[in-house]
Amino acid sequence: MYDGPDWGDRRPGQPFFAQVHLPGGKHRGRSLESFWQISDRVEKLLGSRTEPSRVKLPPYYPNDPVLLADWAAYLDSVRLTDKFVGDVIGRLEEEGDLEDTVVLFMTDHGISHARGKQFLYDEGLHVPLVIAGPTIEPGQVRDDLVEHIDIAALSLALAGIEIPERMHSRDLLGEDYEERTAIFAARDRCDETVDYIRALRTTRFKYIRNFLPDRPHLQPNLYKDGKSILIALREAHAAGTLDETQQLLFAPTRPGEELYDLTADPFEVRNLAGDPQHAAELKKLRKRMDEWIERTNDHGAESEAMYDSDMASYSARVSANPESAAILSRNIALMRRWAAEGK
Repeated sequence: MYDGPDWGDRRPGQPFFAQVHLPGGKHRGRSLESFWQISDRVEKLLGSRTEPSRVKLPPYYPNDPVLLADWAAYLDSVRLTDKFVGDVIGRLEEEGDLEDTVVLFMTDHGISHARGKQFLYDEGLHVPLVIAGPTIEPGQVRDDLVEHIDIAALSLALAGIEIPERMHSRDLLGEDYEERTAIFAARDRCDETVDYIRALRTTRFKYIRNFLPDRPHLQPNLYKDGKSILIALREAHAAGTLDETQQLLFAPTRPGEELYDLTADPFEVRNLAGDPQHAAELKKLRKRMDEWIERTNDHGAESEAMYDSDMASYSARVSANPESAAILSRNIALMRRWAAEGK
């Protein structure tokens, strides 16, 4: 069996599975200075850059200079990633392996932003998936719903390994593949910030259940709150310059249920959960979520003991930075207080 850091170290002709991690959106960093640096790098490498003035933000974000620069840097990081993927493809071709290799490109989540990474709106859930290989006809575009977990079954099938019946994953390229009529998603604690959200998405509707509705969307979080984009958003909120849609981010509480018609409202800003005309759809998706929770034995939020254990480890990692350690300590104390209050 081959096991190593580079497929070039294997025996001639030996099959291999390689997982190549690229920085992707992390290229753009966290600060305004780093946004300009990645765009400078892309311009030198690819001959052009994405100008913030040409960026069109979703309606729930203000046209703040920091947010525009961040989004432009993100688009440039996509271009840079495309270049790096091309380098990998080029190496496979140069070494004579491309014609015998299935290449899959995907990302772990959407853009790291206030409504993106760590949340269950499409900004966080909708990720690219591109597959090419000797048995795949090029140029095809599929619009069926796929879950991240499906990559596991696909990988097993390509390697000729039988897919265990207990797996929820599906082989996307299998002859007996059945398209999903819905995908499910979950968000729990991220770093020190406790949350508990589940979502169901069909081709037209998104149903979100907030199990901790008395908490704000933008709960304190050491990792995210240090980003220039979050600082700019909070400053705009404090200055009263956000419109009604942009203010949704700063609501002190969340609805227990959210329902969005993605055809009419692709940005998910008009919650239809209280609309009598959509009561039947809400009831149907609510029931489907209940069934999924039971079928998958979803345990929900972690125990208090697990939280305390992880926070002890996390606090130790940031202890060298007094400012970060103080912020983290306050955030942890707040999470514990809210939990004690049943919030």
